[in-house]
Amino acid sequence: MPSTPDAPEQVAPRPRRADARQNLDALLEAAKAEFAVAGVDAPVRAIAERAGVGVGTLYRHFPLRSDLISAVFRREMDACVAAAEELEAAFPPGEALDRWILRYTEFVATKRGLAAALHSGDPAYEPLAVYFSTRLAPTLERLLDTARADGAIAQDVEAEEFLGAVANLCHGGGPTARGAAHAERMVRLLLAGLRTPVA
Repeated sequence: MPSTPDAPEQVAPRPRRADARQNLDALLEAAKAEFAVAGVDAPVRAIAERAGVGVGTLYRHFPLRSDLISAVFRREMDACVAAAEELEAAFPPGEALDRWILRYTEFVATKRGLAAALHSGDPAYEPLAVYFSTRLAPTLERLLDTARADGAIAQDVEAEEFLGAVANLCHGGGPTARGAAHAERMVRLLLAGLRTPVA
């Protein structure tokens, strides 16, 4: 009886998904750091070097600069949304609101070029602008409503309007540590204004 043919040799597996995920995370962290220093026009080579990967790897994940910018900001916005839930569980409504706004302030103050990208008119950033208004604005709206119901704030303000005001204060201070401190001081004054009833 003829012997059964051997099973075909297994083809070597492609690079593990875990490796690809590590490269992606490293690129996003590197881009975040470079954007904080040089803005969204930071050199691609500097981002790749900081991430410890080749420029080709960066382009495989993000063929266009707008893809990379959107991915970084989307990831940061997701982190802001997640932080709100943690703060709501750990602090009274008024303090949770303050802490989240300061968290958002840190996000905006270190993202040079975010506003320009969002308002550039480039169709590549339209989904990012929508993501901003559908993720961050409802999160702040919830925090505001809870703080108002608790008696922690006295003013009515639209969430998107307040986010815009905070962003304007952040951009006025610049991306340096001194600028970030200035932005935080101005935002704290803005938060104090929420607690002052209208005359």
